[in-house]
Amino acid sequence: MRILVTGASGLLGLNLGLQLYESQEIIGVDRSKLAAPPFELVRAELLDIDAFLHLLTRISPEAVIHTAANANVDSCEKDPEGARKLNAWLPGQLSKACAVKNIRMLHISTDAVFDGMKEDGFYTEEDETNPLSIYARTKRDGETAVLENNPEAVVARVNFFGWSLSGRRSLSEFFFNKFSAHETCNGFSDVYFCPMFVGDLAETLVAMLEKGLSGLYHVVGNESLTKFEFGVRIARQFGFDEGLIHPISVEDSGLTAKRSRNLRLSVHKLSTALGREIPSVSTGLTRFYTQYQHGYPQKIRSYQQFL
Repeated sequence: MRILVTGASGLLGLNLGLQLYESQEIIGVDRSKLAAPPFELVRAELLDIDAFLHLLTRISPEAVIHTAANANVDSCEKDPEGARKLNAWLPGQLSKACAVKNIRMLHISTDAVFDGMKEDGFYTEEDETNPLSIYARTKRDGETAVLENNPEAVVARVNFFGWSLSGRRSLSEFFFNKFSAHETCNGFSDVYFCPMFVGDLAETLVAMLEKGLSGLYHVVGNESLTKFEFGVRIARQFGFDEGLIHPISVEDSGLTAKRSRNLRLSVHKLSTALGREIPSVSTGLTRFYTQYQHGYPQKIRSYQQFL
């Protein structure tokens, strides 16, 4: 499948390209951060919609996976208009462009669209959203814009971890960096989530496109745990001292934007649609560790463009 991936230097975009370029025809879109990746790369400014339409005409992809976003929660609080343009307006415009060109569109959203107040189990795709932060609100608005402009598009609410270009983009890297430096750190003991390894996510997204899915799906791991427990699991996987991580409440974190405590998302709809089990955080952490053993963190950073 010929797939155009926006945000090709981001955690998901780059891992998707590196993992799938041999089995899929990947064309990454990036402004300036990547240097000589093994998949095709084009430079483009996504906010220039006319230029994006010309890009679609020139490349003729079968599908677009839109990963580009401002995912820095506190940064969005400081620049709500910039967050709205990148996280809400842009996805709607790209979705409309794909509809015009009859190109499949898969938009990446977030589990943070929920307020975390649900007490009777996991959130489903039918549950009402109630975003607490500017980031979450703009991502929820992006979901709406994508599906209003292109009902055949698919929206994936995700939460993922893996190795990144900078080495500092994911929660797994935060814990790894702290543990490997023998530094203490905190983990929220009252925030539950369902993380998925980015390699598992990349494969799942392509499977969704191959199945011709449309609409809204929760695309997370099939296992829930607290962020503190996630840190402990990383320490154990790598053989670090798990005593370096201390449990704290999110209320004591001092973070600018509000965070939801319960981000348990049901993957029943996705599992049924794909006809298979969704990968767990346990298998994902094994793959994350195996990549480390094979020098993947150094490999991925070798594609960084130094200007």
